[in-house]
Amino acid sequence: MTSAGVVNFSSTPHSVEIREVERPVAGDDDVIVEVDAVSVCGSDLHQWTGSQSWSVNYPVVLGHEFGGHVIERGKNVTTWHEGDRVVSETAAVVDMSSPMSRSGRYNLDPNRKGFGYGVNGAMTRYVKVPQRLLHSIPSSVSFEHAAMTEPCAVAYSAVIAPGKVKPGDRIVVMGPGPIGILCAAMARLAGAEVAVVGLERDRTRLQAALTYGCEIIIGDASQWAREVDGLGADGVIDAAGVSATLKNALELVRPAGWIAKVGWGPQPLDFSLDPLVQKNVTLQGSFSHNWPMWERVLRMLGTGVLDLTPVLGGVYPIEQWQMAFEKMHSGEILKSVLKPT
Repeated sequence: MTSAGVVNFSSTPHSVEIREVERPVAGDDDVIVEVDAVSVCGSDLHQWTGSQSWSVNYPVVLGHEFGGHVIERGKNVTTWHEGDRVVSETAAVVDMSSPMSRSGRYNLDPNRKGFGYGVNGAMTRYVKVPQRLLHSIPSSVSFEHAAMTEPCAVAYSAVIAPGKVKPGDRIVVMGPGPIGILCAAMARLAGAEVAVVGLERDRTRLQAALTYGCEIIIGDASQWAREVDGLGADGVIDAAGVSATLKNALELVRPAGWIAKVGWGPQPLDFSLDPLVQKNVTLQGSFSHNWPMWERVLRMLGTGVLDLTPVLGGVYPIEQWQMAFEKMHSGEILKSVLKPT
């Protein structure tokens, strides 16, 4: 049995097309999920444009942010049943005996391979998922919103999990893409004052930040960062996709403050890191997420504490994948969701 899938078949820019994809076969510890909704990620766009900075196992079905229902299970699967509404984490292949995995940080396992670049992802009707990755979707959460659990977990990992944000903090978020906006929402939920910074072309996307109670700034955020005591922001979340923004973050953060670097930027740095030392700033990278973070995010979605309505820009049948990609790439909307069925 085959179904239509969005396949990235080469590193050449725009080497993505609809192809017929075979239904996967479940292993003993796997389930087969029929995908009800799959969200488009910035990394999907990077692979579409050939601008990614990670290895891709071509050809591969794109898509790692998805929700659906279980339709088949392997012989060792007893916790999950046909019909269960589930979302899946992204670490499709990990070495569960590695030091990182054994400490619960399997997202940092050097052998990790994710859906959509290492193994086939979810921009098709059926996807094979190891049972260890599954989480139940609360009954009050739609598949379209559930499909965005993963970027919410990225934001939770960057903003909440380190434990640095305190009520009353002033936080600057650089980069008003989906991750930046969700990081801002997380910081607001933690009680911080938040400013989201973008460029003139980001005005449309920045509107979502207003709905979460954030300030929006076009260009230089120095005045906002320093207006309390002249020293700078308590924290800066760098969610932009370029390396140069780290220099701006170092200028905006106060002495003994912190910077969370969550946006990918493969470009080499061309500036001194001396301000990091001089200001005693903590710089922390943030990559991916793990099981308890997903559970927290799903609880937030289920209770309505976190509302994703401002982030979801459009829902499209899978045949209109290119339109969904283009609307996100142009900045017209924050998030596109595809419906394979």
